[in-house]
Amino acid sequence: MKTLAPEFENQLVSRLHARDEQAMALFYRSYRPALFQTILRIVQHRELAEDVLQESMLKFWQGFPSYDRSKGRLFTWALSISRNLAIDRLRAVRAQRAAAPSAPFSEQTVGGLAAPTSFKPEHLDVRDWLQLLNASDRQLLEMLYFEGYTYPEAAQHLHLPEGTVKTRGRRIMRTLAQRLRLGHRK
Repeated sequence: MKTLAPEFENQLVSRLHARDEQAMALFYRSYRPALFQTILRIVQHRELAEDVLQESMLKFWQGFPSYDRSKGRLFTWALSISRNLAIDRLRAVRAQRAAAPSAPFSEQTVGGLAAPTSFKPEHLDVRDWLQLLNASDRQLLEMLYFEGYTYPEAAQHLHLPEGTVKTRGRRIMRTLAQRLRLGHRK
């Protein structure tokens, strides 16, 4: 991503402090692609990423009077807001899924009849299946899928390279999927 020239960014900061809406539009056009890609990498869903981006821009605008350029660049501050909101939203979505009623399908009423609309694997006693894993694999999967950790956060917490965490996570999920398809727990 190309960054704005320091002089230009300083002018933009001054205009934003003056609550210049055109400056906000310019900021949005300049940094939207990079912020959106960061959010999308975290939430991994385009619509959700768009929502988080809009929420981030609102929080950025409302909180801008507290921005202190001596503590970091404008983009870094906006990126921090966006990243934190994306992680919060991801955790909220995962918590909502975990707290959903215990049924393998969600239902939607269509013409007075209940119709299954989506399959939810977390309702198939996945936590029971996790008990079949060794302790380190179970810990990793619980962090990633039940506790809302991102890959970088899990890697940092476990003192492992991020690539190792991703590879192990995929391997564990493939193993569990095979066992589920075969219908046995060993």
